[in-house]
Amino acid sequence: MITSTAAVDPYATLASSTASSTAATSATSAETDRFLKLLVTQMQNQDPLNPMDNAEITSQMAQLSTVEGIANLNTTVLGMNTQFVQMQALQGAALVGHDITLQGNRVAVDGSTGVGGFEMAGAADKVKIEILSASGRVVETLDLGAESAGRHAFTWDSALAADGNAYTFRVTATSGAATVPTTPLMRDRVQAVSSSASGLVLQTEHSGDIAYSDVKAFN
Repeated sequence: MITSTAAVDPYATLASSTASSTAATSATSAETDRFLKLLVTQMQNQDPLNPMDNAEITSQMAQLSTVEGIANLNTTVLGMNTQFVQMQALQGAALVGHDITLQGNRVAVDGSTGVGGFEMAGAADKVKIEILSASGRVVETLDLGAESAGRHAFTWDSALAADGNAYTFRVTATSGAATVPTTPLMRDRVQAVSSSASGLVLQTEHSGDIAYSDVKAFN
C-alpha cells in the first residue's frame, strides 16, 4: 500500500503507456509491410494466363485499410485512457489528508459538532435522524421536517458525547404512509492512495480501502 503521494507517479504511468502505444504502432507498421510484401510477391508470381484482376487487388487493399483504421483507433483510445489514468492519479494524490463523502453511517465528530448526510430517492414530508451510540442505543433524535429529493447534510450538537467518534446514525424518511428510500452518507479522511488493475484506490481512516469511483463528494 502506498503511504505517501510521492509513491503515485502518473508520469511513470504515462511513459509506460506511451511505450506500449509506440510498440503497438510499430507492430501495425510491421504487419502492413508484411501484407504489402505478400501482395507484391503474389503479383510477381501470378499466372500470366490467369492474372489477378483489379477487383481482387482493390479488395485486398481495402482490407489493409480497414485493419490500419482499427489499429489507429485502438491507439487513439489507448492514448485517451492514458490521459484519464494520469489525471485521476493526480487528483487522487491531491486528496491525501483531505475529507471525502462516501456511503456510510458513521457520524464524524469534530470538536462539539457531529456531521453526516443522506441521499433520498424522492421528496419526503418527514425526515428523522436517529443518533446511535456504540451499543446501538438512540441518544438523540433530529426532526428535519420536509426535504426534497437529492443529497442533504445534517449537524448534531455532540458537546455531551462521551465516546468521541463512536456514533452512527440512521435515517427514516416518509411521504404520507410510504417510506422514501434513503442512502446514508458519511465523511472520511484519505490517508494514502494506490493503484490497482481496476483503477485508483483510496485508503481512508475509517472505511479502509475504497475505489475512487465510490467517492460521492470532495469536502
